[in-house]
Amino acid sequence: MSDTNTGKQTALVYAECAEGSLRRVALEALGAARLLVGDGGSVHAVVVGGGASAAAALQTAAAELAARGAEVVHVVDDPALAGFAPEAYAAAIGAAVAAVQPSIIVLGHTAAGRELAPRVAAAVSGGHIADVTAVDVAAGGGAAAIFTRPLYAGKAFEQRRFLPGAPQVITVRPNNLPVAEPVAPGSEGTVAALAYSAPPLWTIVRDVVRKASGRIDLAEADIIVSGGRGVRSADGFAPLEELAAVVGGAVGASRGACDAGYCDYSLQIGQTGKTVTPKLYIACGISGAIQHLAGMSQSRVIVAINKDPEAPIFGVADYGIVGDLFEVVPLLTEQFRALLGNPGS
Repeated sequence: MSDTNTGKQTALVYAECAEGSLRRVALEALGAARLLVGDGGSVHAVVVGGGASAAAALQTAAAELAARGAEVVHVVDDPALAGFAPEAYAAAIGAAVAAVQPSIIVLGHTAAGRELAPRVAAAVSGGHIADVTAVDVAAGGGAAAIFTRPLYAGKAFEQRRFLPGAPQVITVRPNNLPVAEPVAPGSEGTVAALAYSAPPLWTIVRDVVRKASGRIDLAEADIIVSGGRGVRSADGFAPLEELAAVVGGAVGASRGACDAGYCDYSLQIGQTGKTVTPKLYIACGISGAIQHLAGMSQSRVIVAINKDPEAPIFGVADYGIVGDLFEVVPLLTEQFRALLGNPGS
């Protein structure tokens, strides 16, 4: 908890890993925690995993967190944590909470973070603010910080703050807050193993089948090339895949494209799909239904390509190209390839 004599804050970050690597949102959560505790505050982190192949990955993740300002990185390595089980992961975070006694707990607003944060908040009898996109500490640091979060699919924003006296649990939306910068050489934190007792599990994950293996995670992608019904078929995604490969981006889709069978639902962006906030969103053959706009309208720069000049997508686009995507996208690909010197292979 915070030091009642000095008012200094202590924060704990749940640093989520995916496929053996630290997710970028974990570094964004660490940056938010460092901002909230301010100078003189203390930031701890916890990484969780298990299985024979996880030990080295956990240590690598812990070392990166220590190099970016985590004073102590607690590593919970247990076979029960090899697959994501909410009860087990919440217990692992709970063990870190018991060891650190933080006043602030920060997680990424991911599928796992959304599952774990309410459990953690209930366990510590704390408050919970989800899907934070901005943090303002000018009002008085972590104890009085103001948190901004979107409402009504990004049509409005609200600002919240915590009442004093209880732990604060926060989830931060990917791609909205800056990552924690490396600290000066010699100032790195330490890594420590943390024991915990695995609770009884309601479910056990035996295997995970990934349909989108090798793809960039849509939630964390800086550039997304997305297709709608205008791609006309599954083969119509080929030029979009090529453009995404050249610019180092991910491929997404509207619900219309998914419903038509052109692509898998794992690519769906929108109110009933994934919410994304990339630096650049290229919408190809997407009319701009309100459900789709709900998932991508907070992108920093939106480029729309559509044959219909009256398509609603142009109402939110920063740049609009009226034309056939099968003519425009290959031209863009060639221009980006020449500019970036990237063969896209």
